[in-house]
Amino acid sequence: MKPDDASPRVSPRVIPIQPVIEPARRIQPRATQGRITRWRWAMVLLTQAFFLGVPWLQVDGRQALLFHLERQRFDVFGLVLWPQDLIYLTGVLVASALALFLATALAGRVWCGFSCPQTVYTEIFLWIEHRFEGDRSARLRLDASPWTADKILRRGGRHLAWILFSLLTGFTFVGYFTPMRELAASVPAGTTGPWEVFWVLFYGLATWGNAGWLREKVCLHMCPYARFQGSLMDPRTQVVSYDVARGEPRQPGKERTPGAGDCIDCTMCVQVCPVGIDIRDGLQYECIGCGVCIDACDRVMERLQRPTGLIRFAARDGAVAGGLAGLRGWLARPRVAVYAGLLALTLAAMAWGLEARAPLGFDILRDRGVMARPVEDGAVENVYRLRLRNHTGRPLDGQLVVRTADGLALVAEPARIAPLPAAGATDMALSVRLPAEAALERAGRTLPVELTVTTPTGERVSERSTFIVPG
Repeated sequence: MKPDDASPRVSPRVIPIQPVIEPARRIQPRATQGRITRWRWAMVLLTQAFFLGVPWLQVDGRQALLFHLERQRFDVFGLVLWPQDLIYLTGVLVASALALFLATALAGRVWCGFSCPQTVYTEIFLWIEHRFEGDRSARLRLDASPWTADKILRRGGRHLAWILFSLLTGFTFVGYFTPMRELAASVPAGTTGPWEVFWVLFYGLATWGNAGWLREKVCLHMCPYARFQGSLMDPRTQVVSYDVARGEPRQPGKERTPGAGDCIDCTMCVQVCPVGIDIRDGLQYECIGCGVCIDACDRVMERLQRPTGLIRFAARDGAVAGGLAGLRGWLARPRVAVYAGLLALTLAAMAWGLEARAPLGFDILRDRGVMARPVEDGAVENVYRLRLRNHTGRPLDGQLVVRTADGLALVAEPARIAPLPAAGATDMALSVRLPAEAALERAGRTLPVELTVTTPTGERVSERSTFIVPG
């Protein structure tokens, strides 16, 4: 029974939920033409020619660039490197970092805009998308249109082309770790190993996802380089810049009133930007320095018969590196000198190390199962195992001798090393003996011993170890 003083129910008020962060919009950049666009495509072709072509090259009968993990050997354009040569990999990484620092000090994120794999593959994927779906306006209309047979064919064709190119990329990537010619022959024969199949699919999926879907989000949110690039620049660093003094105030249309700037607010610089920023707002960490906004703005200025260069590469202090004096001021900076000097020192040290590197390398390990043993007449023997590595592209042998002042000698001296194949490695065991009289005098001591290999060309390689005399 309802009480007399019961108040009527009030419907709850529905408050719409406002998102804290707006959902990300898909950027559809407009295609551009111009000198910077041509430079970017030249870098795309150059990097892809290197990536796709180098695994097929042969040097001394071996793949030119191969990181053969199964054999623990790296072939680098005729050089044979082993895990013991990790110092050279460290040198390559240091030199790459210094080269990146130098490029950033000179021209900002020019590496990101022209040569970064993420940028290169995104450009290729955008070109494929342009072939199937048209330019920016056509793609935007297709995004907003309902699903029809034409849309399914266009989107399906685009994704099929993306997948095929991604699989080619993954196949080539695996070809740097498994001999490319063997890998290519195994595909039609159906003998490709499970790990090769896995990495082809994995790297292909990564390429398809990064270049096809994530695109600029990798540069904006995943790449750490964007966060610390500012510390590598100074006011003389050449970056993509908008000439505010010349462009402002903006006035749409061809006609200009007195005092109006050259910018007509056509937003072409925004429409072509692959990361969707407005360069007129100043230098932003999202800018990858690709310069396509320069081409877009220059074409507009040419149509309006106005001077080009409203957007251009210029120093952060507004200066342009033009003429000999400008070029000298651009290059003669402390940070440029430091980066260039360190890079030159690193490259020189690596070149010297490779030049002085012995053709044959070996490591000595004492046989842990038979460290020291007495033999006939009271003599003592130590057994060693040698790991021999051929650093050259030709067969190599040598003579092994023991150098010591304690009477040590090889059991079968002189010992000959069996010819090592080009870029090959092998293990061998040898015994070093101490005569009985010397063994009695040095009982319980550890003696130094040096093993030396002399190659047919007269080069000597030595390694030190110890000889244990039981007490």
